[in-house]
Amino acid sequence: MAKAAVKTTAKTASARKAPAAKTTATKATASKASASKGAVKMPAKPAKTSAQKTPAKAATKVAKASAEKVTVLTLRNIAERLSEAHELPKRQANEMLTQMIEMIAKSLKKGEKIRISGLGILQVRKRAARTGRNPQTGEPIKIKASKKIAFRPTKELKEAI
Repeated sequence: MAKAAVKTTAKTASARKAPAAKTTATKATASKASASKGAVKMPAKPAKTSAQKTPAKAATKVAKASAEKVTVLTLRNIAERLSEAHELPKRQANEMLTQMIEMIAKSLKKGEKIRISGLGILQVRKRAARTGRNPQTGEPIKIKASKKIAFRPTKELKEAI
């Protein structure tokens, strides 16, 4: 078993050296051309191997590789699940959800609060006009008043997560 590991590392090491040899050959050719023009010849820098990489970079690669993929639940997925659970056509379930979203948007435009039990409260909050600063120059900038949608989850939802 140990011999097999040694053989594979020997193969990968030689594979790593081959591209480095090509680059040094091209650098040598380029340096010969520049030397003929009277330029000073600089020594070539050795290529970094995987053993010379910083441990922080290696740790981040491992963390990214082991990170779980986050699935996104779309409106269509919700409609499919509802249609299966309540024996409805998918089209009808999709239309119902689309109409619900339209109703929520209209209610928010009117300034109404929307309370969905088990989920939370949606409401429009007014943000007053204020003075900010340009981060590059530091000069003051006037920021207009605006409206933002705020969501406050219920206690049950917070505990469930």
